[in-house]
Amino acid sequence: MTVQKDSENFPSFREVPNTGVIYVMSRAQKQGFAYGSQDWANLGQGAPETGLLEPGEARLKSIVIDPSCSEYSPVAGATELRQAVADLYNERYRKGMSSQYTYENVAISSGGRSGLARVAASLGPVHLGHYLPDYTAYEELFDAFKGFVPMPILLEESDGFRATADQLRHEIVSRGLGAVLLSNPHNPTGQVLYGKELEAYVGIGRQYRCALIFDEFYSHYLYDEVAAMHRSVSAARYVEDVNRDQVILVDGLTKNWRYPGLRISWTLGPKDIIKRFASAGSFLDGGAAHPIQKAVIPLLDPAFADGQALSIQKSFLLKRDHMLKVIDDLGLGLPHRPKAGFYCFVSLKDLKPGHQDGIEFFEAALEHKVITVPGKFFDVNPGNRRRHLPSRLSQYARFSYGPNMEELLRGTNRLKELLR
Repeated sequence: MTVQKDSENFPSFREVPNTGVIYVMSRAQKQGFAYGSQDWANLGQGAPETGLLEPGEARLKSIVIDPSCSEYSPVAGATELRQAVADLYNERYRKGMSSQYTYENVAISSGGRSGLARVAASLGPVHLGHYLPDYTAYEELFDAFKGFVPMPILLEESDGFRATADQLRHEIVSRGLGAVLLSNPHNPTGQVLYGKELEAYVGIGRQYRCALIFDEFYSHYLYDEVAAMHRSVSAARYVEDVNRDQVILVDGLTKNWRYPGLRISWTLGPKDIIKRFASAGSFLDGGAAHPIQKAVIPLLDPAFADGQALSIQKSFLLKRDHMLKVIDDLGLGLPHRPKAGFYCFVSLKDLKPGHQDGIEFFEAALEHKVITVPGKFFDVNPGNRRRHLPSRLSQYARFSYGPNMEELLRGTNRLKELLR
């Protein structure tokens, strides 16, 4: 009997690969991992712990469904929530400025990927710059939408994978970039643009009329001198005119408020661009769940949001410092110590053979019931256009300190067993 490939059984459909973290979790589940298991350590986790970080912390515990919310929400989102987002950004970043965000500058989506998909669907035929390494899900996003041309921008290990303003200027001019997408704070390295350098970024985008799309999902996770200067970070601070500067901001409740299951995100930008995102959402996703939008409005209160940021910084700083100590003790390489986010992008080059490759390390760690993410998945390569080149990130791995401290300790202790 001839066995047909899936592509032959279903010729009308293309193969859709798993993004890096989805592949990792699927592989772990085949090895017996289950969410909530006390026997595993998920250091591949792309979400923060969702329990209490300190006694008495206020958390959303129930959602009351008003019958009026049984109707569809506007695709751009409930006006009250859109205005609450605008008010938060004005309070945090735009005090005393004549140009202020309103609800018309905000669109609500059902999660960050949905928001980014709306942005991608709205882009014209431009060269879109993106950094290497960066968030794994960008790869399929770029491959699914064909209206623009993705242009990789190399970040160098010798520079700690820093994305500098001077490099941005060079790439825009030399490649004719019409837009640039980047995560800031950066996933997976924990780098962060802030202060004068972030101001320079926004100024360069304005000067060359290049749209800057900032994925700001980790903007509460700040440490060291960054946290001392800023409770949170956003390019919104350096926008001159909210309806003219092509600065697009994507954020949500997933990471910074630690509610990944609510699937609420927002996009800020000039109101004429926000209209286009809403139009794209009308055929992509139809809008976020109406009752949840109503329920989360109090979470956007500026005092509450700043309290969330402070709790995160206190708790996650301890976890980050524990992870850094383990990395040092095990002799792993770390080109840049993370100042933001909840990841360490670790070099495996100095380990013994069999552990130097990210995939091999991932498989070996699974045997110890620990999940990591191979570095090559962050070598964003839409359409596999660079298949003839070996990934320069193959000897890296991403370790997450998103789980609670108990699980983090379990995972790092098992990594010690693996490597010693």
